Amino acid sequence: MLLTSRFLTGATTLLSSCTLGLLVSGCSVTPTKEQVGVTSITALSQDVKDPCVIYDDELNTFTLPEPAEIWPRIRAGFNIPDSAANNGAQRIAKRLSWYEKHPNHISAVTQRGALYLHFILEKLDEKNLPHELALIPMAESGFDPFAYSHATASGLWQFMPRTGKHLGLKQNWWYDGRRDVTASTEAALNYLSRLNKQFKGDWLLTLAAYNGGQGTVRRSIKRNRKKGKPTDYWSLKLPKETEQYIPKILALKEIILRPDIHNVTLPPVANTPYFALAQIDSQLDLAQAAKLANVDIEEIYQLNPGFNQWATSPDGPHLLVVPAAKYDNFIQALQALPNNERVTWERYTIKPGDALASIAQKYHTNTALLKEINHLKSNTIRAGKTLLIPRAHQANHFYVLSSAQRSRAQQDTRKSIRLKYTVKSGDSLWTIARQYNTTTRNLTRWNNITPRDTLRIGQTLTILDRSSNARTTRKINYTVRNGDSLARIANKHNVSISELERWNAINRKDILKLGATLVLHIDRGRS
Repeated sequence: MLLTSRFLTGATTLLSSCTLGLLVSGCSVTPTKEQVGVTSITALSQDVKDPCVIYDDELNTFTLPEPAEIWPRIRAGFNIPDSAANNGAQRIAKRLSWYEKHPNHISAVTQRGALYLHFILEKLDEKNLPHELALIPMAESGFDPFAYSHATASGLWQFMPRTGKHLGLKQNWWYDGRRDVTASTEAALNYLSRLNKQFKGDWLLTLAAYNGGQGTVRRSIKRNRKKGKPTDYWSLKLPKETEQYIPKILALKEIILRPDIHNVTLPPVANTPYFALAQIDSQLDLAQAAKLANVDIEEIYQLNPGFNQWATSPDGPHLLVVPAAKYDNFIQALQALPNNERVTWERYTIKPGDALASIAQKYHTNTALLKEINHLKSNTIRAGKTLLIPRAHQANHFYVLSSAQRSRAQQDTRKSIRLKYTVKSGDSLWTIARQYNTTTRNLTRWNNITPRDTLRIGQTLTILDRSSNARTTRKINYTVRNGDSLARIANKHNVSISELERWNAINRKDILKLGATLVLHIDRGRS
């Protein structure tokens, strides 16, 4: 696909190495007639001799090839004016300062996003939407499709269960469409488009409504209108999270526009599809899928986070995301796989005292599926009869990112103590993970790194020790009272001030507001 002139809007700060002088990293964008100072396409074709330029005689248009990397393409599609008032500029600057002090955070998040960014940009261009919207998953979930908020929002786009259902995203025991990368992206962009029409093309109000709810934004606009105040985003009184949300996105935009100025190195991300969508027609064990695609089971889950269990959903969607480089071989291997090997089946003889629910629990499935497979009209079963039961091809722990395994890992984390490990010669993420009976994904998550990062001798890694001697903790919300200070709260709950700062992203010099809520993680053994 060739870029069009639409992508130039909002990218005027960028320079170019091409004759047309429009974009960093060579030829990338289609210029408009106004931008090159000519009055006709014919004149442009005669005046410009740059070999980067492609002129289509039939369509009478100029185009330039897409950039090899994703970042120039993202910059070229930035199209939302900041229009920040003084207080808005201060809010953006505050968030920008945080990112500048935490460059590793940006690096880790953007590397996670490398799997999904090209797909999201393709969808944005399809729908003629600004590229700033590609930063929403960066701000919402850190490009972690398994991100789950305290408010039960889930997935890259952080949909609440009710919102997800309203947008047509299925949620059941087998599958959660809120985490499905392709389905949730389509739903999010459709939702944002509808919101933008409601707010008459104002993207800042649209983003505020996406985060805080359209009703919240409308009520705030109505209040300001009654008082004769401006009704732009920067003038509205909104929930604290929503007031911080747009500055976060605009700060990320500024960093991607000018990473060097802000002491951030953006990892190279190819401007090519990382994955392809395969039609699989019926249920497939994810261990089989990993084997057919010749990839690790973790990558299958990372690309297909919507699947909760050890297999795709029997009711669909019968689609599987696989690395683009593996797609052809996967399709060939899938076609050669006999239907009876897609999922392992077991015949179970019902014993006296058995219940359908207990059998379902034993085999990590659900009663509805057992009833459907075995043509049962009710939950009543008879001893001596047999049931056909789908069974995972591998042991449960093999499906490292299934819902049950993620839940178990979270429980283990709450029972963990932190250890520090110093990298030695010959170490790798795999050998360290094996030594501590964990996974490479856990190591990368605990240390805010990616699997592709090179370990340095002497580097310190954090390990969460899940031994039985580790103390368990409970999370509490503490409401700041009159006379409270960080020192007083820390002393009362037997925690340190530095822990309070880390848990709440605050500084001990900050003034605590009466009624504010602080998060505390209290060790049961010392509370």
